[in-house]
Amino acid sequence: MSFAGKIWRLLVGIKDALVLVFMLLFFMVLFGALSTRPSPARVTEGALLMDLDGAIVEEAAAIDPLATLLSGTLPTRQYEARDLVRAIDEAARDQRIKAIALDLTTFTGGAPVNMKEVADALGRFRRADKPIIAYAVAYTDDMMMLASQANEVWIDPMGGVAIRGPGGTILFYGEALERYNINAHVYQVGTFKGTGDVYSSAQMSPELRENLETYLGQIWDEYRAYVVQARPDADIEAVTTGLGTLLEEHDGDLAQIALATGMADTIGTRDEWGARVAEIAGEDRWDELPGAFAHTTLSAWQSSLPADGGDGLRTFGAGDGKAIGVITISGEISDGNAGPGSAGAARITRLLDDALDDDLAGLVVRVDSPGGTVTGSESIRRAVMRYRDNGIPVAVSMGNYAASGGYWIATAGQRIFAEPETITGSIGVVAVVPSFEDILDEYGVNAERVTTTPLSGQPDILGGFSPEVETLLQAEVGHIYDNFLSLVAQARGISMEQADALAQGRVWTGGSARQLGLVDQFGDLDAALEWVAGEAGLEEQDWHPRFLESPVDPFEGMIGDMLGDTSEQAPQTLVTVSSQFAMQEGRLVARLDADLDRLVSRPGVHALCLACLAHGSPSSVGNRSDALSWWQQAGMRLFAH
Repeated sequence: MSFAGKIWRLLVGIKDALVLVFMLLFFMVLFGALSTRPSPARVTEGALLMDLDGAIVEEAAAIDPLATLLSGTLPTRQYEARDLVRAIDEAARDQRIKAIALDLTTFTGGAPVNMKEVADALGRFRRADKPIIAYAVAYTDDMMMLASQANEVWIDPMGGVAIRGPGGTILFYGEALERYNINAHVYQVGTFKGTGDVYSSAQMSPELRENLETYLGQIWDEYRAYVVQARPDADIEAVTTGLGTLLEEHDGDLAQIALATGMADTIGTRDEWGARVAEIAGEDRWDELPGAFAHTTLSAWQSSLPADGGDGLRTFGAGDGKAIGVITISGEISDGNAGPGSAGAARITRLLDDALDDDLAGLVVRVDSPGGTVTGSESIRRAVMRYRDNGIPVAVSMGNYAASGGYWIATAGQRIFAEPETITGSIGVVAVVPSFEDILDEYGVNAERVTTTPLSGQPDILGGFSPEVETLLQAEVGHIYDNFLSLVAQARGISMEQADALAQGRVWTGGSARQLGLVDQFGDLDAALEWVAGEAGLEEQDWHPRFLESPVDPFEGMIGDMLGDTSEQAPQTLVTVSSQFAMQEGRLVARLDADLDRLVSRPGVHALCLACLAHGSPSSVGNRSDALSWWQQAGMRLFAH
């Protein structure tokens, strides 16, 4: 008993120590949050400093407070596009803001539609006769899209411009899985679908390659036209296809190349850029360091804005009159409670159903998703249809992606709005289930069956699939595809044969989708809101949008406040062109991890757009650190993709 008592006291002591450690960590984080949170009243006459340290997204991903504490590092910051648009438009009207100082040194980009929304807002600021002075060390595609709206584009002497254009690598695992004796059973419908091909084939099919090259070419044309319209002297062709000649002419000086091709206006350090901003916005009375200028940080400016968004910003207002609900479906669709930043169907349907009794005048479904599980997509579609069944007008606003399962949901809308850069379509269905009987046989493990029916113990990922289960799974996928076509045909007023011709897993840009009748008209979220207001018989001042969102976790909000503004923290590290390349290609490792995780860990038939994921934004892939952990789970989980 004495020994047992000592063990018990030891365990209690360890428990108490752990509690003290976690309490200490909690109060340290709380103190940091309270001490770094910007004051809402701290608006200084001068420039709005937009020091973007992270990515622009449709919906910011939820922050896991415990994971953040355990990792010892803050997550990468995400800026919601609509928040940036609101901040810029309000700054254009405020006399205290004389200019925007746009520091893109550590900006990591965003998807095309979100980038265009923010760039358009910068253009409106400039047309209000207020200057924008941009600075970065290395300008890549997304940085250049924002900087193209600036009056002056500064580039560091150590930097350069590297415009890569859309495109990248899609990994095919067929030979690798065969080498390790893993069988990927693929069941899919759609000549162009391709999602299952990555696990069953060694290379891209001609049909998938044709589809990818077509829509990526269209997005590239849109990008070039946008940048050149804002900067007529910019020679994008020279800095892409003629880079070798330019490097010889300028002795490899990338900053000089940027100047010579009209991609930048001035070569200078950040201090020199700051001195130029000070000439316009005034000097900082409290900071005598080189490059200091009078400014208001982005987070302080956003905190100072009224909750109703001010006049003319209908998208953000709480306002008077009837409410029009806006539900955001962002990220890959799953069946659970994931999100925000991921489209957990259970969470989204709960938000929709809770608001159904709130006397909403209408509903806008903002879709920014490459698809996901069929069950999750159908659950959300049914929740949207409940609004239509109650006579509430419904519009769909497509963001960067509304493909596959995203388009499945879009069929519930009475009118579909998209942007030319939107990726949509990919109307097809796929399921992938791995089995490991060959690798077990190689190591002498024999799987003996005892059955009562042909489906007993099936699908057997360790002993192999019976012909009956193979037939059943393919039939299920085919039936779901027919249901998908039926939804499309009914929603678009076309025949099943016409829907099938537009489907087959093919991906379309918003421009092509509009011509084909999959989209009704071009327009952003505001356009969709205005259409719904018109359908509800509301005048311009008789309605306001209401975003249907989950309550913010106070701990998550605290960590978000800790991210603060990099401008108020340590000096920035120079991010050169090669550094930008390294960060971009680091996403390929995350893509590898996400692909293999999807193979073994996500059950259910999927309507998922491979092309959208391959072309994805910084937030479209996972962020797990151990890319090989899937091997440890492969024998324990069943997956149908």
